[in-house]
Amino acid sequence: MLKKVALVTGGSSGIGAAAVRALSRAGVTVYEVSRREIGPQGAVHIPADVTDEAAMARAVRAVIDAEGQLDILVCCAGFGISGAVEYTELQAAKRQLDVNFFGVVNTVKAALPHMRERGSGRIVVVSSVAGAIAIPFQTYYSASKAALNAYVSALRGELRPYGVTVTAVMPGDIATGFTDAREKSPLGDSQYGGRVSRSVGRMERDERGGMSPDVVGAYIRRMALRRSVPPASTVGVSYKALVALARILPARLVDYVVYLLYAK
Repeated sequence: MLKKVALVTGGSSGIGAAAVRALSRAGVTVYEVSRREIGPQGAVHIPADVTDEAAMARAVRAVIDAEGQLDILVCCAGFGISGAVEYTELQAAKRQLDVNFFGVVNTVKAALPHMRERGSGRIVVVSSVAGAIAIPFQTYYSASKAALNAYVSALRGELRPYGVTVTAVMPGDIATGFTDAREKSPLGDSQYGGRVSRSVGRMERDERGGMSPDVVGAYIRRMALRRSVPPASTVGVSYKALVALARILPARLVDYVVYLLYAK
């Protein structure tokens, strides 16, 4: 394989760290961006915050200056909040979108000029099944991931003539530190009949029993290195079936099933 250089955001833990390991094992030179002072093994660490546009521009420039190229961009940085929409502070909702959506925007914007001028590049954006099937009481997280899916789909058309391809990867429940890091708001739980805590508790049980992040890391590696990629793809057979059913079943039925699982 010809020399490949990748930059992974959010690569210090969870899915991002798994992507770093998988790409490194495949012989890719990996750089990693996160807010932590020390990064994972197998990558050159660049401390930066994806919400800082200037910092991400500097991080991308550092990779290109060091390697002369950037072939693969993997956007994994993100977190989750939960709570009733009625009681969620607007600042918390904005921060959710700032990290999950605009963090990707900042990173991609920094990398695009180099990739476009070079006539090649692969961008892998980590979305979520929640972007295709919205989860009650995790409304803003779902909205941030749905926004990413739309962003990727539109961006593909813009970049098609320049050899730069973009894809969204949608994992389901993954056993990572993401669960413990979720910012949970109990406000309004009594007014909503305890449904907020029940919904989030069910989601956390599913996540703790979910697949290993290394499964997603290996999937990201495939999406990063294969010749062509779809606009979006789901990780795991059961989740693929779930998303496919959600697309073909009546929306009212899908809404009701999600209500029974996560909102009743």
